[in-house]
Amino acid sequence: MAPAPRTGLSKPATFEIALAELEQLLVRLEAGSLPLEQLLTQYQRGAELLKYCRDRLEAVEAQVKILDQGTLKPWTAD
Repeated sequence: MAPAPRTGLSKPATFEIALAELEQLLVRLEAGSLPLEQLLTQYQRGAELLKYCRDRLEAVEAQVKILDQGTLKPWTAD
C-alpha cells in the first residue's frame, strides 16, 4: 500500500502557484476516485492552500487601501 500524501507541504512560492495547485486538487477531489485516506489529506492540503491565498489577497487589499489614502507604506510578502 502506498503512503498517503503528506499535508503541510512547503508553502507555495507565489499566489499563482498556490491557486494552480488548488485548482488541480479540486479536479482530483471532484473526480471522486481517490481512496478515503488520500481524500482527507488532499482536502487538508486544499484548506492550507485556500488559507494561503486568502492571506495573500488580504495583504494586497490592505496595501491598496493604504495607497488609496495617499500614504505609501512598505508591504512585506510574509
